[in-house]
Amino acid sequence: MIEFLIGAILAIAIAIFAKVTRFEKERSFYSTVLIVIASYYVLFAFISFESIEIEIVIASIFSIAAIVGAFRWPVLLGLGILAHGVFDFVHSSFINNSGVPHWWPAFCAGVDIVLGLWVIYLVKIKGLYKVQNQNT
Repeated sequence: MIEFLIGAILAIAIAIFAKVTRFEKERSFYSTVLIVIASYYVLFAFISFESIEIEIVIASIFSIAAIVGAFRWPVLLGLGILAHGVFDFVHSSFINNSGVPHWWPAFCAGVDIVLGLWVIYLVKIKGLYKVQNQNT
């Protein structure tokens, strides 16, 4: 539980950092965050030399979601980050990767769930990344 809480606090810090620096205004910011988040399990797979292929495939799926979210459907950025939080909870049920620290899934889920909900809020409620109509 403490790992989840620390992850949630880190997510709040990331959101504040993104707001203060105005990085959140760039569509590439949260898509990059999603790609980086997804790559950690690949890193852990290389540490243990287990499940490298499946971890790469899953990270690639999240990376594709990040790219599509950045260019076409911004809410997918938040949904992708949130989905990764759910993935953290079920990861060990179907992937054997002993390189993953025992505290990582709860910590990462805390980051992902809070940050994913924040990005969904920014996109759906605050209208971040709204496409402006241009008269041409």
